[in-house]
Amino acid sequence: MNKMKVLAVDDNRTNLHILQVFLKKLGHEVILAENGEEAVRRFVADAPDLILLDIMMPVMDGFEAARRIKGLNSERWTPIIFLSALNRDENLVEGLDAGADDYLTKPVNFVVLEAKLRSVQRSLNMQQQAIDSLRRVQAISDNVLDAIVTIDEHGIIATVNRATERIFGWSTAEMEGKGIEMLMPEPYQAGHNSYINNYLNGGSARAIGQERELEGLRKDGHRFPVTIGVTEITLDNKRMFIGVLRDVSAQKQAEQKLRDNARQLQAYYDQTQSEQQLAMKLMEKQLHRSGLKDSRLRYKVIAAENFSGDIVAASRSPEGRCFALLADATGHGLTAAISVLPVLAIFYRLARRNHSVREIVLELNQQLKESMPVGRFVAASLVCLDEITRTGEIWVGGTPEAFLFDRWGRSEKVFPSANLPLGIVDNAEMDCHPVAFTWSPESQIVLCSDGLLEANNRQGKQFGLDGLTTAAANTSPSNRFTEIDNALSQHREGTVAADDISLMIIDCP
Repeated sequence: MNKMKVLAVDDNRTNLHILQVFLKKLGHEVILAENGEEAVRRFVADAPDLILLDIMMPVMDGFEAARRIKGLNSERWTPIIFLSALNRDENLVEGLDAGADDYLTKPVNFVVLEAKLRSVQRSLNMQQQAIDSLRRVQAISDNVLDAIVTIDEHGIIATVNRATERIFGWSTAEMEGKGIEMLMPEPYQAGHNSYINNYLNGGSARAIGQERELEGLRKDGHRFPVTIGVTEITLDNKRMFIGVLRDVSAQKQAEQKLRDNARQLQAYYDQTQSEQQLAMKLMEKQLHRSGLKDSRLRYKVIAAENFSGDIVAASRSPEGRCFALLADATGHGLTAAISVLPVLAIFYRLARRNHSVREIVLELNQQLKESMPVGRFVAASLVCLDEITRTGEIWVGGTPEAFLFDRWGRSEKVFPSANLPLGIVDNAEMDCHPVAFTWSPESQIVLCSDGLLEANNRQGKQFGLDGLTTAAANTSPSNRFTEIDNALSQHREGTVAADDISLMIIDCP
């Protein structure tokens, strides 16, 4: 199977288009669906070989779609790979419980995805080869693959099938008329006749009508695990016993392999946890600088995973100017958190030297453009306040618009996101012009990431700009941060954050 029919499911059309281009480039046929319900219909109609399935979708989510597809697909294995931004352990467990065969987090690493597609192709090829081989074997052997041995009440072998020859290595002529003990090692040999006699004389039937696991003995003396089920029949007024024996050597080897893999996975998990704890300590040291303890500053960062791609930073220059930064790197987790480390180092160094907002932005942009891989960038809002002259500068690139609220919570100024995020274009192509502003006493600057505005409640409604401005209105400056934070918590209703969330409020005296 060199070409697969792949069903790609995502409610984001951009993601679907990227997947379609990628899969077609690899030579696969692509079927598209924009929600779980449509995916189930396309599965029934088109019978794909593989499903790439998003989780968070309208109409029907990926978990439910996977369960329904697995319920429909009883005769043929169709692998399902979840592609989702949700990558907590509970998300992975729920996905596997729903019937997924693998799980990849967004943003998708297409090198890994391509490798997984090759692995799936190999598995499907093996499945098809196994099916073809089984059909041939079944046609030749009349569907009988297990050893079937018939013995009389004295334990003498009456008949065997061809599978018995194959499994035990003896010919039919060598087995028929001999005691069944020849097919079993000690201690089963010595006790078998006494067990039959005991049963025939009214004793308990420990093996009749049920399956047991014991050892078989091949002609070459090799012992191997088998399962045996015994049924009693009466032929010509004689009591006979039919035993169906199955060689489970491969199954035992597979079970041992699974145990070995489980131990290896546990060791890998323990090592990963240790490395993540070390990384977290290093990140904490970088993130929590003394500038964030400024009494005029309040902030909150909620990570969607163990590590946050959102950061906040603050510092004062020797001249007394107050600098503040809120940044949001592409993606989630450790990779996003690592992306923003250079931003912190450059921000604190230049802020301490009292550089202008424009100089800081250009330095950040150039460093990120030179160091970040294609497709990775950092959205940011950067503010500088001169409290003596009550003048400030602000630059917003890629993050949501920033606000200047007066003492009554009215929106005095709005600073739109008029610039590209950092790290996309070179400085020569960047039009960097911070916006100058003044403020009235007791005003406040409010900065946030898109994770705050896009935070969903249980009904899928976003917090949005309305939620932010409504919470900020008619509240005193001292309570405004708490009001916004409480409004966000009530809106989320305890749901897990799908994206990193950050909020920063700066007092303008």
